[in-house]
Amino acid sequence: MAASSANDLLTAARRGTDEFLGVLDDSPLLVVELGPGGALTEPAPAWLPSVVVVSAQAPRGPAPDGADVALCGGHPDQAPPGWVAVDDLEMELARLLDQVHRSPQASVTLVQVLRTTARLDVASALLVESLAYSSLQAGPAFTAWLAERRSAAPKARAEPDHAVLVDRRGGRLVLTLNRPQVRNAVDTRLRDELVDGLVLASADPSITTVELRGAGPDFSSGGDLDTFGTLPDPVTAHLTRVVRSPAWMMASVGDRVTAHVHGACIGAGIELAAFAGRVVAAPDTRIGLPEVPLGLVPGAGGTVSIVRRAGRQRTAWLALAAAELDVATAARWGLVDEVATSS
Repeated sequence: MAASSANDLLTAARRGTDEFLGVLDDSPLLVVELGPGGALTEPAPAWLPSVVVVSAQAPRGPAPDGADVALCGGHPDQAPPGWVAVDDLEMELARLLDQVHRSPQASVTLVQVLRTTARLDVASALLVESLAYSSLQAGPAFTAWLAERRSAAPKARAEPDHAVLVDRRGGRLVLTLNRPQVRNAVDTRLRDELVDGLVLASADPSITTVELRGAGPDFSSGGDLDTFGTLPDPVTAHLTRVVRSPAWMMASVGDRVTAHVHGACIGAGIELAAFAGRVVAAPDTRIGLPEVPLGLVPGAGGTVSIVRRAGRQRTAWLALAAAELDVATAARWGLVDEVATSS
């Protein structure tokens, strides 16, 4: 689609004068190719039911507000804010199109959430994320994934006495995720113990420094898949999520928190760490958002925390493409503040 027709479409959508069914009419993705001097000047309305992907060989400014994803050529160091530099634009567009068509409802819901939450305060944004996540839990893609997973009984495994280790020494509080046997996957117990530790920091202003760490070879592999869909219904899951929210607690004390990440920092791992005022990453750190292929959106705060560090368009690409970032790219995007030789 040319930029002029894309602008016309977005203008009509904003005025409510054109019916565009998008994902409901098997059109979950719109591609806008910008030639030299071309521009997408109209922002996408929050409800627009398609992912808007803009591509340009050599963009001259930040990613346009009308783009949900902005892809460009060239060296990554030279990509303007919001743009994702790729080696082969045509190949990446084809890959992204395939990914979106594999999980169209989650893909469109993701960009609708990102368009909305980018303009909200953290608490309101987390509420929108949770509502979207819970809605998708009742969707066909996630229910099919869950049914397939439940066909295999989860393996019994030994659990440590504490899922989060709490070490308080004067004004320094160290919280260590302590399920190394499952790469510090976040289950209900780890979530609740992390919330308790962060509540301690919130309630005690004499705690001036909070460190968040992970035991074992990985910081966190994300949500524990064995716990997905274990609450009675999506509404109960939503209400539980907003009441016992480590994302909100991390945000509330974030200016005192340094997250030390290493190895896998996936899903909830990076979503929570990104709320920290400072993120220090070991060279082996790998970052990704794996939820969309499951039929979900990030549900541990990532549509809020990652956007505020890396921007909306790069967050959308990271989730839609099911990509994995190395530490150098994460640092370039602002997801990592320091690359350390040890954690």
